[in-house]
Amino acid sequence: MRKTISCVILSLILVMVLAPLALAAAAPASAPAAAPGAPVDYTKAIVIGCSLLAVGIAMGFGTIGTGVGMGNGLSGATNAVGRNPEAQGKILLTMMVGLAMIESLAIYALVIALIVLYANPLVKFIGL
Repeated sequence: MRKTISCVILSLILVMVLAPLALAAAAPASAPAAAPGAPVDYTKAIVIGCSLLAVGIAMGFGTIGTGVGMGNGLSGATNAVGRNPEAQGKILLTMMVGLAMIESLAIYALVIALIVLYANPLVKFIGL
């Protein structure tokens, strides 16, 4: 357990240290160089960063909630089948419909996250 945690922490540190180096791009030759001391507008970077944070939080809460709901549903269904094995067909059908409804909530969270990532209304509102 300790070895796994230390490997995960080491991997996260390496990704955080090496990702900027891997994603760094040289300035294109055709782009004009900014004058030294000129103000830089970071509005778009801040909006995109906040959007990525919002997407992570939305997907995290969306999947955690649906995971807990599915776990409770499956637990109740297995307990019901254990108490009354003759009703397995009805319980299974009801459980499958319930799980499909719960899974749709995770899909809604995914759709909202994709909208925020690729068709960000805030970026269009600000005009960036």
